Amino acid sequence: MARWIEPCAAAVLILCATGTMAQTPTGVMVIVDERTIEKTEPNPHGKIGLSTSYRISDQAPNRSMEFRKRILHPGSAIGLHPIDHDEVYYVMSGTGEVTSDGISKPLSAGMAAYLYSGSEVGIKQTGPEPLTLIIAYPLKDRKP
Repeated sequence: MARWIEPCAAAVLILCATGTMAQTPTGVMVIVDERTIEKTEPNPHGKIGLSTSYRISDQAPNRSMEFRKRILHPGSAIGLHPIDHDEVYYVMSGTGEVTSDGISKPLSAGMAAYLYSGSEVGIKQTGPEPLTLIIAYPLKDRKP
Protein backbone atom coordinates (compact mmCIF):
# COMPACT_ATOMS: atom_id res chain seq x y z
CA MET A 1 0.00 0.00 0.00
CA ALA A 2 1.38 3.41 -1.01
CA ARG A 3 2.01 5.82 1.84
CA TRP A 4 1.80 9.60 1.54
CA ILE A 5 4.98 11.36 2.62
CA GLU A 6 4.77 14.96 3.71
CA PRO A 7 6.61 17.34 1.34
CA CYS A 8 9.06 18.29 4.10
CA ALA A 9 10.04 14.66 4.66
CA ALA A 10 10.34 13.89 0.95
CA ALA A 11 12.22 17.03 -0.03
CA VAL A 12 13.84 17.07 -3.47
CA LEU A 13 17.11 18.76 -4.33
CA ILE A 14 16.04 21.71 -6.43
CA LEU A 15 18.62 24.18 -7.62
CA CYS A 16 17.09 27.30 -9.09
CA ALA A 17 17.94 30.96 -9.40
CA THR A 18 17.67 31.33 -5.60
CA GLY A 19 19.91 28.33 -5.01
CA THR A 20 17.44 26.52 -2.76
CA MET A 21 18.27 22.88 -2.13
CA ALA A 22 16.81 19.90 -0.30
CA GLN A 23 17.66 16.20 -0.57
CA THR A 24 15.42 13.14 -0.85
CA PRO A 25 16.14 9.99 1.13
CA THR A 26 16.58 8.00 -2.13
CA GLY A 27 18.43 10.34 -4.47
CA VAL A 28 19.12 13.79 -5.75
CA MET A 29 17.53 15.96 -8.41
CA VAL A 30 18.76 19.26 -9.79
CA ILE A 31 16.49 21.62 -11.71
CA VAL A 32 18.31 24.15 -13.88
CA ASP A 33 16.70 27.15 -15.56
CA GLU A 34 18.96 27.85 -18.55
CA ARG A 35 18.23 31.58 -18.29
CA THR A 36 20.24 31.66 -15.06
CA ILE A 37 23.40 30.14 -16.58
CA GLU A 38 23.45 31.61 -20.11
CA LYS A 39 26.89 32.89 -21.11
CA THR A 40 28.29 34.29 -24.38
CA GLU A 41 31.89 33.18 -24.85
CA PRO A 42 34.46 32.09 -27.43
CA ASN A 43 33.91 28.53 -28.63
CA PRO A 44 35.97 25.73 -27.10
CA HIS A 45 38.80 24.08 -29.00
CA GLY A 46 40.20 26.93 -31.06
CA LYS A 47 38.04 29.91 -30.04
CA ILE A 48 36.54 30.09 -33.56
CA GLY A 49 33.84 32.73 -33.18
CA LEU A 50 31.35 33.11 -30.35
CA SER A 51 28.61 30.96 -28.91
CA THR A 52 26.00 31.12 -26.20
CA SER A 53 26.68 28.32 -23.73
CA TYR A 54 24.47 26.63 -21.17
CA ARG A 55 26.66 24.37 -19.02
CA ILE A 56 23.65 22.59 -17.56
CA SER A 57 25.35 19.64 -15.89
CA ASP A 58 27.90 21.91 -14.15
CA GLN A 59 25.07 22.75 -11.76
CA ALA A 60 24.76 19.11 -10.62
CA PRO A 61 27.05 18.00 -7.81
CA ASN A 62 28.58 14.52 -8.00
CA ARG A 63 27.66 14.04 -11.66
CA SER A 64 28.88 11.32 -14.02
CA MET A 65 28.04 12.98 -17.35
CA GLU A 66 28.17 16.26 -19.21
CA PHE A 67 25.00 17.71 -20.70
CA ARG A 68 25.22 21.09 -22.41
CA LYS A 69 23.34 23.30 -24.79
CA ARG A 70 25.41 25.52 -27.07
CA ILE A 71 24.31 27.96 -29.74
CA LEU A 72 27.03 28.52 -32.33
CA HIS A 73 26.73 32.02 -33.75
CA PRO A 74 27.00 32.47 -37.55
CA GLY A 75 30.50 31.64 -38.82
CA SER A 76 31.64 29.94 -35.62
CA ALA A 77 32.86 26.43 -34.81
CA ILE A 78 33.96 24.06 -32.09
CA GLY A 79 37.42 23.28 -33.43
CA LEU A 80 38.81 19.81 -34.06
CA HIS A 81 39.83 18.06 -30.85
CA PRO A 82 40.45 14.47 -29.73
CA ILE A 83 37.85 12.82 -27.51
CA ASP A 84 38.43 9.98 -25.04
CA HIS A 85 34.74 9.12 -24.64
CA ASP A 86 31.72 8.64 -26.90
CA GLU A 87 29.91 11.94 -27.49
CA VAL A 88 26.62 13.04 -29.06
CA TYR A 89 25.88 16.31 -30.86
CA TYR A 90 22.10 16.69 -31.29
CA VAL A 91 20.93 19.56 -33.53
CA MET A 92 17.91 21.45 -32.21
CA SER A 93 17.91 24.15 -34.90
CA GLY A 94 20.06 25.59 -37.67
CA THR A 95 22.53 23.80 -39.90
CA GLY A 96 26.10 22.68 -39.42
CA GLU A 97 28.85 20.38 -40.55
CA VAL A 98 30.31 17.80 -38.20
CA THR A 99 33.76 16.29 -38.73
CA SER A 100 35.14 13.05 -37.29
CA ASP A 101 38.58 11.76 -38.27
CA GLY A 102 38.65 13.84 -41.46
CA ILE A 103 35.16 12.91 -42.67
CA SER A 104 32.62 15.76 -42.71
CA LYS A 105 28.84 15.46 -42.96
CA PRO A 106 26.04 18.06 -42.94
CA LEU A 107 23.62 18.22 -40.01
CA SER A 108 20.27 19.97 -39.55
CA ALA A 109 17.48 20.14 -36.97
CA GLY A 110 16.46 16.73 -35.64
CA MET A 111 19.74 15.05 -36.60
CA ALA A 112 22.35 13.65 -34.22
CA ALA A 113 26.01 12.77 -34.68
CA TYR A 114 27.23 9.91 -32.49
CA LEU A 115 30.99 10.33 -32.19
CA TYR A 116 33.32 7.60 -30.93
CA SER A 117 36.09 7.64 -28.36
CA GLY A 118 39.53 8.03 -29.93
CA SER A 119 38.30 10.23 -32.77
CA GLU A 120 39.24 13.82 -33.58
CA VAL A 121 35.96 15.74 -33.85
CA GLY A 122 34.55 19.21 -34.40
CA ILE A 123 31.48 21.00 -35.68
CA LYS A 124 30.90 24.28 -37.48
CA GLN A 125 27.84 26.42 -38.02
CA THR A 126 26.67 26.82 -41.63
CA GLY A 127 23.73 28.67 -43.12
CA PRO A 128 22.04 31.91 -42.09
CA GLU A 129 20.71 30.85 -38.67
CA PRO A 130 22.65 30.01 -35.49
CA LEU A 131 23.29 26.30 -34.85
CA THR A 132 21.71 25.12 -31.58
CA LEU A 133 23.16 21.89 -30.18
CA ILE A 134 22.75 19.60 -27.23
CA ILE A 135 26.08 17.97 -26.37
CA ALA A 136 26.26 14.96 -24.05
CA TYR A 137 29.00 12.58 -22.98
CA PRO A 138 30.03 10.48 -19.97
CA LEU A 139 32.78 11.49 -17.57
CA LYS A 140 35.51 9.06 -16.53
CA ASP A 141 35.22 10.19 -12.92
CA ARG A 142 32.39 11.88 -11.06
CA LYS A 143 32.79 15.64 -10.71
CA PRO A 144 31.96 17.30 -7.40
